[in-house]
Amino acid sequence: MRVTGSLALAVLLAISFAYAASEYGSKAEAVSMVKRVQETFKKEGAQATFKAVSDKSTPAFHDRDLYPFIYDLSGVCVAHGARPALIGKKLIDLKDQDGTYLIREMVKIAETTGSGWVDYKWPNPLTNKIEDKSSYIERMGDYFVGVGIYKQ
Repeated sequence: MRVTGSLALAVLLAISFAYAASEYGSKAEAVSMVKRVQETFKKEGAQATFKAVSDKSTPAFHDRDLYPFIYDLSGVCVAHGARPALIGKKLIDLKDQDGTYLIREMVKIAETTGSGWVDYKWPNPLTNKIEDKSSYIERMGDYFVGVGIYKQ
């Protein structure tokens, strides 16, 4: 009987963990969303892509806590899936709470290796709390696109 109770508790905990994990996007899902943005950019052009990324009703680009953002290589935000107020702003000097120049880091990746991950702190659109985030960045012509995951 005691083994059955322990087994039931273990199963319940595993289900709870799986449910909580499903509320957040994964690294693989973030990379996949970046690829979808790039495909849209190739097929439909810059302006249509910027509009789709910034429109929260576009399901391909808005999934739980996952959303894309696009900047030009001078640090101007041209599209943002969670914070449209940032669009049109030059944010090259934006620092997070730890002093990380996150847009500079992203531009550096775009201009050197062409893709990679950047760690920083950013408001989570689901909780509105500043949380640890890791974003996958890929160059896209004269821009870069990123999608990040919030670390639990």
